[in-house]
Amino acid sequence: MAKDEHRVAAEFGEAVNMTPTEIERWLDTPQSQAAGDKSGGGESTGHASGRRIAEILRKKAGDLSEDDYAHMRKVTGYVHRHLAQRPSHDVRDSRWRHSLMNWGHDPFK
Repeated sequence: MAKDEHRVAAEFGEAVNMTPTEIERWLDTPQSQAAGDKSGGGESTGHASGRRIAEILRKKAGDLSEDDYAHMRKVTGYVHRHLAQRPSHDVRDSRWRHSLMNWGHDPFK
């Protein structure tokens, strides 16, 4: 694994704190499906990303593709940006938290 891939994998591992099973269970909830941008009217970007994250988490490091690493970078960037926008009110049952969870990060873990 190249040095950059190690860094990307480490940052992804810090940003994504949910297991593949936790993500998949979450994605099946109405709250998950209601969160996020649905520009095309179908599945939200975050919801589709969550499915991809679960797939990536199940792969062995040697089986990760360039596209997987690109998605891992995207996820890490999204999680960091979104965490910086934390609302001041209780976020336990908020769209902010639900969106983050679609991207594999539960701020209450």
